[in-house]
Amino acid sequence: MRVSIEITADGSPTFYREDIDEHYHSVKGALAESSHVYIQAGWQQAAASGGTVRVFEVGFGTGLNAALTALAALEAGVDTEYYSVELYPLSPESTALYSGALPEQLQPIFKAVNTAAWQQTSRINPHFSLTKIEGNLLTLELPADLDAVYFDAFAPEKQPEMWHEAVFRKIYQAMKPGGVLTTYCAKGAIRRMLADIGFKTERLPGPPGGKREILRCIK
Repeated sequence: MRVSIEITADGSPTFYREDIDEHYHSVKGALAESSHVYIQAGWQQAAASGGTVRVFEVGFGTGLNAALTALAALEAGVDTEYYSVELYPLSPESTALYSGALPEQLQPIFKAVNTAAWQQTSRINPHFSLTKIEGNLLTLELPADLDAVYFDAFAPEKQPEMWHEAVFRKIYQAMKPGGVLTTYCAKGAIRRMLADIGFKTERLPGPPGGKREILRCIK
């Protein structure tokens, strides 16, 4: 699997995966997209209900979502348990290259989440633990009682198997009542499928300069 680094419109980096002709983040702003879709629309809503927040991320990718969540948890003093599954982890050399293009204040925590061991739980800071799972979402037994789900798989056109109804039913069953799922994909077919499963769906404005809409779903 070959990846190359590109700088997006907000100055933050993304990777381009050549074999499927797809970027890991929005070329209109990687950092802006992750912050908007997953931290602001997802984690912050889950954290507002109080108590420890249990997050499950579909697609660890570069580790950017995990790093931003770890930083948010530390700054807000909200205990967060973070689980992430990735079938094709990036090499340490790739993530080190990526880190150098991030804002300086984010680099130490980004390094910490990427150097954390797979298949075990690591304490990243006093309010954030990380469990990185190298495996296939389609066969994975999910953690229970999830407060927030970041659905950050590649686009339906690139990874259609990840967007099947059975996948989302599995996730729905693992979530707490009131749990929140966010994704950058606001396609009508995906929204209708999630509504049929039982989610209350809402389209939200996308990040500045990025996608027009994103999707948030409440169990």
